[in-house]
Order: sequence, then structure tokens, then C-alpha cells
Amino acid sequence: MPTPHALLVKFPGTNCDNETSRALLEAGFSTEVLPVALLEPGVLSRTQLLVFSGGFSYGDYVMSGRIAQLITKHKLGDKLRSFIDAGGYAMGICNGFQILTQLDLLPRGSLVHNTTGRFICKWAGLKRNASSPYLSELPDDFELPIAHAEGRFVGEEGDAAAYVKDGTAALLYSTDVNGSSERIAGLQDKSGRVFGLMPHPERFTLKRHHYDPDWNQAERGWGHYMFTSVRKAMA
Repeated sequence: MPTPHALLVKFPGTNCDNETSRALLEAGFSTEVLPVALLEPGVLSRTQLLVFSGGFSYGDYVMSGRIAQLITKHKLGDKLRSFIDAGGYAMGICNGFQILTQLDLLPRGSLVHNTTGRFICKWAGLKRNASSPYLSELPDDFELPIAHAEGRFVGEEGDAAAYVKDGTAALLYSTDVNGSSERIAGLQDKSGRVFGLMPHPERFTLKRHHYDPDWNQAERGWGHYMFTSVRKAMA
């Protein structure tokens, strides 16, 4: 099986790229963390998976992911859409989910402040709501850590319910953790190759990452299986 390549775009303030790169390596990818200053359309020709990692790109000073989205659009233009249409994959985790949403690569909607008005950092129960290249190796119910202040998904009236019904909302929270409409935790595009989620799979790839030292539900942490899922989809 050829080794697929994952390209992780690093913005000032991104702080989860190294952990995500390590998780992808363990799942069978080759990886490259690329500073956004070096981002240009030609780099897309050498990758199969484009990753926008978690963190606080540009300090989230305007709004979460907004400056990163503008710079990505400026640098890649229509080539990013062409990359997806040609069979490329794109994944956005937390801040990366916010960036993908603003790049219009995912169904319309916004990620805004949690209903508590506070930063949330805890483990969250999740439910797989639809088939997805990123979820095929995961059980219907699992858990991952979350850490965000602007992670509440909202859409125009009726959109969220439609996403849950048609499977666009591939990942849901088991309970209401931040006020997201229909408890949406992750979205995918119609192709399934573009996937964004607020939880952090890179933070739970080994058993010892779990808060329960006796956790033994799988050989690896659930996050590992999210990355092996998309690796399998590329085979």
C-alpha cells in the first residue's frame, strides 16, 4: 500500500500541529508541517491529505480562524477547491474546523462562542451519526477531549436538523456540551473527503492518554482510529 502524504499548514498561533503530525505518522502517513509563509498552490500536488490543526491561529484576534481563512484563500485561490474535486482530502480539527467552515468547504454554518461564554476543556461523549471515511474504524459511541471557546455550531433555521438527517453532520455530541445546534460536533461535505470536528483526536491516540488508567476498550486511543480510518479510505 503506498504511503499517503499529509500536509499540515502551520499558522502563527497553531499549537497542535506536532501532535497531529505524530498521530498521522503512527497511522501510516508521511507528514510535513508547512509554515503558511511557504504555502502556495504547487504544494497541493505532493499531498493527499491537507490538515488544518487545532490552536489559535493569529491569536483568534478577529474571530476564530478568520485571518487564517483569508490568507489561505489568498494563497491557494481556486486551487484548493480543485484539489478537493480531484479526490484530495481535507481535515480540520478545532480551529481547523473553523477555518474549513469559513473557506466554504463544508456545509454552511458558523462556530461561535459556547453558550456558557467560557472556554471548555474536558472529555466529551460522541456518537457516529453517518458513514464517513474518517469514522469507519470507530464504534458508534466513543469519546475524545474538547478544548474550545468558540465551538458551538449554529446555522440558518432548519439547516442543522437537515445535516443530522442527511448525514452531513457525521459526528454528534452524546450530550449538550456547548449549545451546538442538534449537538453537532463534526461535519463532512457531500464527498465525505472534507471533514471538520471540534474534538481533538490527536490528544487520544494511546491508552495512557485517557483519564482512566484502567481504560481498555481498544488497543489504542479512539483518536488513532480516526486517522487510520482516513488512511484506509485512501488505499
